[in-house]
Amino acid sequence: MQHANQRSHWEKMYESKRETDFSWFQFYPKTSVDLIKDLHLDLHSKIIDIGGGDSHLVDALLDLGYTNIYILDISEKAIERAKVRLGEKSRLVNWIISDVTEFKSAVQFDLWYDREAFHFLTDKASADQYCAIAKKIIRDRGHLIIGTFSEKGPDKCSGLEIKKYSDITLEAVFKNGFEKIRCLEENHITPFHTNQSFTYCVFTRK
Repeated sequence: MQHANQRSHWEKMYESKRETDFSWFQFYPKTSVDLIKDLHLDLHSKIIDIGGGDSHLVDALLDLGYTNIYILDISEKAIERAKVRLGEKSRLVNWIISDVTEFKSAVQFDLWYDREAFHFLTDKASADQYCAIAKKIIRDRGHLIIGTFSEKGPDKCSGLEIKKYSDITLEAVFKNGFEKIRCLEENHITPFHTNQSFTYCVFTRK
């Protein structure tokens, strides 16, 4: 799917659906928060959530006292929804509307987090571009947390094909530039009371 079509697709999704209509919705993303807390980052660390949209991770990070949070999403509508939800707190967040494979930044990040975007990059060229951008933008010895659908996960999400990963295949994708710290599998209960299996891996930038 071309970038313009991707943007149009997600704008339509966020225009027509409530947050609880998305299978990935979590009111409190406990696994993600726990993985971030385990890194013992300084509260002034620069953290970017890739494909964060209207995810509630930003709420949790603000509550924990982090002061340099960036949210990137291809959908302007998703970001606007998050801003409305956060109200005045939205002023504390840096909002970026961009396709991640086209993202350029003068900022170097201490943590690059992604539970929402990478598994939608189903072709090798896009995945390689993503890895190259992450490697360039994450500071030396900074961290990368990737969450994707596991090999037991669905074949599609929100009408789009996805690529499923195990800890082994995720490590292989990011081996040039990143060192794996740990991986785990999460059994996510969707708003529809079904199960979805996710793979999470935490990496350090070499």
